[in-house]
Amino acid sequence: MSAQPEKWSGRIGFILATIGSAVGIGSIWKFPYEVGANGGGIFVLFYVLGLVLVVVPLMLAEFAIGRRGGADASGSIAALARAAGSSRRWAAAGVLGVLTGYLILSFYAVIGGWTLGYAVETALYGLPGADPEAVGARFDAFLASPWRMLGWHALFMTAGAVVVVRGVEKGIETAAKVLMPLLVALMFLLAAWSIVEGDLGATLRFLFEFDLRHLSARTALEALGLGFFSIGVGLGMMITYGAYSGAGISLPQAAIVSVAADTVISLLAGLAVFPIVFAHGLDPASGPRLVFVTLPLAFAGMPFGTAAAIAFFVLLCVAALTSAISLLELVVSLLMRRLKWRRTVAVAATASSCFAAGIATVLSFNVWADWRPLASLGMASSATFFDLLDQLTSNLMLPLGGLAIALFAGWAAPRRMLAEELDLGPAGTRVMHFALRYVAPLGIVAAALSPIVLGG
Repeated sequence: MSAQPEKWSGRIGFILATIGSAVGIGSIWKFPYEVGANGGGIFVLFYVLGLVLVVVPLMLAEFAIGRRGGADASGSIAALARAAGSSRRWAAAGVLGVLTGYLILSFYAVIGGWTLGYAVETALYGLPGADPEAVGARFDAFLASPWRMLGWHALFMTAGAVVVVRGVEKGIETAAKVLMPLLVALMFLLAAWSIVEGDLGATLRFLFEFDLRHLSARTALEALGLGFFSIGVGLGMMITYGAYSGAGISLPQAAIVSVAADTVISLLAGLAVFPIVFAHGLDPASGPRLVFVTLPLAFAGMPFGTAAAIAFFVLLCVAALTSAISLLELVVSLLMRRLKWRRTVAVAATASSCFAAGIATVLSFNVWADWRPLASLGMASSATFFDLLDQLTSNLMLPLGGLAIALFAGWAAPRRMLAEELDLGPAGTRVMHFALRYVAPLGIVAAALSPIVLGG
């Protein structure tokens, strides 16, 4: 197996970095909204079931592959395939994950730039006021300016690069130990303010009420899909992070704590956002416009609204940055091993090329806003370049990567790997093998195909 000189200093740093990888912009509004719009408590039950059956086994498999292989996603899989006498082609699963992560980072950093730009501009200029047209005009003007978006995109990417270039312990781990407590503190402050100023009763009903009308296959599959796509398994990021974990770190404990913390943080985000949404009769499903238009409009009409808005956009920026750091490290780790580049060179090459790739996403919101690359195809006729890239990575490449990793861990990796790396005992190891061989692959395929099968 290949040696990996960089390591986490301990369990806390590893877990915080893993949580930071999972918590992103979508955790702040998409997870709580999906819970509320799909039956509240029933959706949460299905979500937890999906975590237990699919997400946690796959995360544990990635951790085990990484620690045993001691390299990046592709290198670790290749090393284990050689040890088991399996085909070296399994390493393509790691390459696919790295490519998927790179493409996701190219547009994720653009959205992260929005959060950074809004945090700074709100601090400098305040809110536009309680005029809906003025608030909407600010967001439209932001999207209409490619140079403005590119500037914030560049700053956001630079921030991630500055962290990753310092290495695993001094960079990623140190940042996680600062940023994750900051994120949680901001979340609690916003939640407390939102509960006092907003409609807590409507929020609790929205998030936790058991609506039996949603007891269906659609709800189960949507909950399963949300868990798989939001936690960050399937890209090989957990393989990369697992390679930095020492033998003294309990991988099962790290996985369970990380997944549970991500879920709690996402639900806490609902308490920070939705009391304000319901108090002002806003649409909780309005996506980016909820974050950048409707919420600032609500903040403007409330006590300490400008301070709350600044805190909210800083919160979003922190969440985006912690995820971007892990995506950047995913690529950097491979380049360091494959091309023997120093970390500084690998980070500079990845960040600069990813910034360049993100220019296409920036232009999708202004100069190319009317361009439909696949206009002749019915299903994708209305999609912009950004829409197509998002759908390609989320709906095709990510599920394929997750499926390949699950099958490799369940069928092709050395049989003793899971037992020795996870220390689950004979019964627990058998359960893990069954989950990775049958349950997780079926769950991933079902979640990926559900929009087609269920027609939405």
